[in-house]
Amino acid sequence: MPIRFIRALVLLVALGSMAPLAPALADVTVIGDDALWVVALFTHRRPKRSVKVSQLRAWAAEAAGIPEWLFEESYHIVGDLAETIAQVLPAPMGQENRSLTQWFQFLQELKTCEEAEQKHRLQEAWNKLEAMERFLLNKLITGGFRIGVSDKLLAQALGQHLNMPAAEVAHRLAGNWDPFKTQWADLFSGDALAFDRSKPYPFFLATAIEEGEEAALGEASDFLAELKWDGIRGQLILREGEACLWSRGEELISDSFPELLQDIQNLGQDCVLDGEILVWDHERQAPRSFQDLQKRLGRKKPGKKTLSDYPVAFMAYDLLELYGQDLRDQSQGQRRQKLEELLNQQQHIQLSAAITANTWGELAEKRAASAELGAEGLMIKRLDSSYGVGRKAGAWYKWKREPDTVDCVMLYAQRGHGRRANLYTDFTLGVRHEGSFVPFAKAYSGLTDAEFKEINTWIKAHTRESFGPVRSVDAELVFELAFEGISYSSRHKSGVAVRFPRLVRWRKDKPVSEIATLDELKALIELRNS
Repeated sequence: MPIRFIRALVLLVALGSMAPLAPALADVTVIGDDALWVVALFTHRRPKRSVKVSQLRAWAAEAAGIPEWLFEESYHIVGDLAETIAQVLPAPMGQENRSLTQWFQFLQELKTCEEAEQKHRLQEAWNKLEAMERFLLNKLITGGFRIGVSDKLLAQALGQHLNMPAAEVAHRLAGNWDPFKTQWADLFSGDALAFDRSKPYPFFLATAIEEGEEAALGEASDFLAELKWDGIRGQLILREGEACLWSRGEELISDSFPELLQDIQNLGQDCVLDGEILVWDHERQAPRSFQDLQKRLGRKKPGKKTLSDYPVAFMAYDLLELYGQDLRDQSQGQRRQKLEELLNQQQHIQLSAAITANTWGELAEKRAASAELGAEGLMIKRLDSSYGVGRKAGAWYKWKREPDTVDCVMLYAQRGHGRRANLYTDFTLGVRHEGSFVPFAKAYSGLTDAEFKEINTWIKAHTRESFGPVRSVDAELVFELAFEGISYSSRHKSGVAVRFPRLVRWRKDKPVSEIATLDELKALIELRNS
């Protein structure tokens, strides 16, 4: 394997292990073009999947000389497709001499090949790589390459190497740059906005707090409080007459929300707004369900009926730039005043209402009542805080209300992934309906390892049918399930869908006859929508 590829891999390992980053990044001049791809990978700019998963499985089984059923059984046990392929293939018959950049060019070319040529090229590459090299290549092919290094930490490391403030590095890394078309100098030399006028700022994130932790933050009067909405976080940008909209995941979603682009152009002032995209019920003056918002996402050219049936609002709660001036170093209070002065009666852009309170007790009452307004709780922001990068303790906090909970029964169990590949940890849960049970949610977190092991012993003794990695089980085990939101859904058999479900506890004390009913779930939806 070439020295350039090895150095790139060493850099990835150093970053992934949270080792001191500046020394590793000091080698970018040696790595050359590969440095850009390393940064691209750590900022989630992985290439899209170039080969279908079904083809990868079939071609790997053929190359390994094993039947597909044996490959599938191996995959279910290992729990990771890239690792399974790397392990079942025979020892390599040669060496491959490509740099990291050349491997990405290989993946790019693979997309355009006919199926037979894809198979030939891929099997030839597998035959010249060791198991760890195959594993990395397979992760890149499937789009599953991930290493848990935060954007903030990466920006700090690059800042040390480039002698540039971390906040500026983070801004330069934001946006829609393509490592196939971008040069290192495009990102880190000259004016970042000259390279890309649509470039968003890195999003500032809040720290979660629980009941009883609020008093330790200081005086309630030192904070601005707002409702916490369940929508899509976004930045709405107008620069030199051109409008665009970015999601928090740094996806350019302008085409899906043309009415928001029109409204910011109507403001007539270059600015960058930070806020939440919601499908809005103008009669109730409250947001509709997240499922309704999903009907707008991904539609590049929504028609008149979609625009009418699912009207959106941009709930603006911060002003990051005005007249070309970066306002992020100004205080929350100063930015809020400028935001209030900027926004007028736009149809779709709304000012997030400020909640005033002198005590934490008053804010706690507002938090408890937030469900009636279609919100998840409160956002509380220190009035003297600047707009930072990533998650920074001491400035912004999200104070969610207590989640809704129901008791339900496990109907299906599926094997987990990674270290839980040999355990059934993904549960499909149901409620009572017309003398039987109907599934309505899936959950896989919230229990201890000891509980999962005990439940797995029970599952093996109470399996009714097996479907690959999934087993249907006797409807006997009761769990308490928590979730953040609930709504009607035509996509689910039960007719309802919940947001962020997670297991709270195993209810050994409760019989199945006492779990919730589907009618009770629907009554909860009506209560939240009233």
